Amino acid sequence: MGNNINRRKFLGTGLAAAAATVTVGNAVGSEKEFSRIPVKKNDEHPFNPITFSAMPTHSFGKTGYKIGILSLGGQATLEIAGREEESEKIINRAIDLGINYIDTAASYGRGVSQLNIGRVMKTRRSEVWLATKTHDRTYDGSMRLLEESLKNLQTDHLDTWQLHNVQRQEQIDQIFANDGAIKALEKAKSEGVVRNLGITGHFEPIVLLEAIKRYPFDTLLLALNAADVHYLSFKNYLLPEAQKRGIATIGMKVTTRGRMLNCWTPPPLEEQTDARMRTPKAGTISIKEALTYNMSLPVSTTIIGVDSMEQLEENVKIASEFYPLPLALMEEIEFKTLPIVRQGLYFRRWDIGV
Repeated sequence: MGNNINRRKFLGTGLAAAAATVTVGNAVGSEKEFSRIPVKKNDEHPFNPITFSAMPTHSFGKTGYKIGILSLGGQATLEIAGREEESEKIINRAIDLGINYIDTAASYGRGVSQLNIGRVMKTRRSEVWLATKTHDRTYDGSMRLLEESLKNLQTDHLDTWQLHNVQRQEQIDQIFANDGAIKALEKAKSEGVVRNLGITGHFEPIVLLEAIKRYPFDTLLLALNAADVHYLSFKNYLLPEAQKRGIATIGMKVTTRGRMLNCWTPPPLEEQTDARMRTPKAGTISIKEALTYNMSLPVSTTIIGVDSMEQLEENVKIASEFYPLPLALMEEIEFKTLPIVRQGLYFRRWDIGV
C-alpha cells in the first residue's frame, strides 16, 4: 500500500470504536477494446496486461480502472473445503487468461473461498482487483470480518469492500445507524485499508435503489440474468439509476448455479435439499446465451463461479468472442426462460403473494 498503513494497529483500534428500462444491445463501452493496452501501469490500480488482448474491457464506474467483461466469482469450487489444489489452479489460470477482477465474501464456504484466493494473492495480488464482503450489519462485527478477510486473503488492502446481500429496509436502517456497518466501511476507506465501497443484493430491487440514492457507493453488485425481466426486475428498476450515478456495476447470478442451462439435469427432487432451488425442470438456455445476454447489458463486468477448469476456459472463450446482442435476440433469450423463472430467480423475494 502506498501509505504503509499498519493494518493490525488500525483494526485493533477500530474494533473498540464505535423505473425506467435500460437500453439493451448496447453494453457499456461495448466496442471491442482488444490491444488497447495502457502505455504504462497506473500504480493506483492492479494491472493484468493479458486482459487487454484476451477480451473487451469497460470502464469500471468512476474508479479509472479498466475491467475485463468477464470476472471470477468466489463460489462453486472455490468455496468447497477439500478442493484447495483445484481452486488454486483455477484462480491462477483465470489470471493467466486475462481475468483482472475476483469477487469473494467472508461467508463463502465459511472462509474457504477467501483462503483459497489468498494463497494465490500472496504472489499475484498486483494483477487483480480484489473485492470481498461483510454480511454483518454492525460496525464492530464488520471490523472483525475485515480483519479476518485481510488475513485470509493475504493482503493489506481491498480494492472494494461490499455490504453483502442487503435484502430489506430494516437492514439498510441498521447499516446506517450510529453503530452500523457503513461506519466500518468509511473508517476502512479513510485509512486506506479499503479503496472503494460497494453494496450487493439479489432479493428486491427497490431496497437497493433506496441504498444507492442514500449513499454514494462506488460499486453495485446486482443479480441479473435472462429471467430477470419477468419478476422484480433489477434491470428495469435498479440498473438505470446506477447508470445515472456513474456507479460501477457487476452482474451476477448469470446461470443461477447452472439451473438455467440446458445442459443441467435436475437431480431427483428428494435429493434437492434446498427448498428454494428445488425443481424438476431442466434449464432452457446455453452458457453462451446466458453470458452473452448479461454482457450485452450496460454493466461493467459479469462475474461467474466455475466448477472446473473446462468451464473457466469456455467462459473466457465466450468473452473473447463477444459482440453485443441486438434487442431481438435478447428478447428471444428472455422468452426461453419463461418456463424456468422460479428456478432462475430462486433468490428473489417470493413472499408478496405472487
